[in-house]
Amino acid sequence: MQASKPVSPGGYSPTYAWFVVAILMMAYVFSFVDRQILNLMVGPIRSDLGISDTQMSLLMGFSFAIFYTIMGIPLGRMADSKSRRGLITVGIIVWSVMTALCGFAKHYWHLFLCRIGVGVGEAALSPAAYSMIADYFPPEKRATAISVYSMGIYIGSGIAFLLGGLIVEFVTAQGAVTLPVLGETRPWQVVFYVLGFSGLLFSAAFLLVREPARSGGGPNSSVPIKEVLAYLKLNRRTVLSHNIGFAMIAFCSYGTAAWIPSYFVRVHGWSIGQVGLVFGLIVMIFGSAGIVFGGRLSDRWTAQGRTDAPMRVGVLAAIAVIPFGAGYMLSPNGTLAGLFLIPATFFISMPFGVAPTAIQDIMPNRLRGQASALYLFLVNMIGLGIGPTAVAVVTDFLFGDDNMVGWSMFIVSGVAGAVAITLLTTGLKPYRESLARLKAATAST
Repeated sequence: MQASKPVSPGGYSPTYAWFVVAILMMAYVFSFVDRQILNLMVGPIRSDLGISDTQMSLLMGFSFAIFYTIMGIPLGRMADSKSRRGLITVGIIVWSVMTALCGFAKHYWHLFLCRIGVGVGEAALSPAAYSMIADYFPPEKRATAISVYSMGIYIGSGIAFLLGGLIVEFVTAQGAVTLPVLGETRPWQVVFYVLGFSGLLFSAAFLLVREPARSGGGPNSSVPIKEVLAYLKLNRRTVLSHNIGFAMIAFCSYGTAAWIPSYFVRVHGWSIGQVGLVFGLIVMIFGSAGIVFGGRLSDRWTAQGRTDAPMRVGVLAAIAVIPFGAGYMLSPNGTLAGLFLIPATFFISMPFGVAPTAIQDIMPNRLRGQASALYLFLVNMIGLGIGPTAVAVVTDFLFGDDNMVGWSMFIVSGVAGAVAITLLTTGLKPYRESLARLKAATAST
């Protein structure tokens, strides 16, 4: 008798399920390139628009995060009842158009509003992607699958840093370029045009993606808000410790990543091109390795019976990054700082695949999109919305010295890291209880 081929929970082959993860990961890569490209174009944009570090930080963080987080809630609700594939495709088109429009900005507020538009489009991606992956993979493989999808964070960020470094070098050597129809254009504006057009082309890839069957509830079923709030209230200790705990790790990650290029330039005298090459490669290689390692470790611990594995990975990462983070932020020379940055990047990336996995594990299928949107709301509002600005405010108003940005990162990330470790550790027991409660309710239906 011939053995049947393994299939995913939705009835698709594992090969096709991983193909979908690859497409989703590429979408995440595009989103993070668009999101992070500003970090290495601080100098040219500040010069052309005449703005401060604090104003620049609002472009890197708050302008994007405010509507990314707000729109994530209704879009997450749509992901629980509508076509997730269609939702993602529309989101890619919106954020790509708004990225291209960033290139037309002539004033600070023009760019600020376009960044808001990018955030609105990108808000459609992750809640729907997490939900789709959860329907393609069983629980014991889910953390690895979501971690591979989340590699897009580090591949996209790495590309952004590499590309940004090349742009700034080009600006220094070449200056403005003249384009047909558009006329004289700064190189940083060209980047936005290219990224926007590339994203529009990529959106066609979702014609190859099939909407998976939901493991619970029909495709058009919508859970009443009252029921959503009741479930969140029942699991409030888990949700709060998880969401805010991982958000504080994101606070450290976004807050430092936004200013690492400027830190190496100001404190260690590196060129922007050198920073882009070194930091871009570190993020792409060691960030990707860290997030996949975190997912594999979580799946391994889950298979061994540790049901709180995703939370444990978060605690481990938050503790392990401390000495290496302090090492690069306070290093006396650039080479040593770069070496410390390698393990720091590896450990700080570990939680960002397991955190959304934990949400999928403790939520009924019909609540996953909304629960993921709530998680992303807090992670991005606290991490991306406040993190970069917190570092800038300490630099501008506490020290009043641009060259103290390393100490600013150290102070801000140190406080946030301590809060993260405390919350995730105290959340281990409530998480186990929430998981057991869901399993019992599922078994009784």
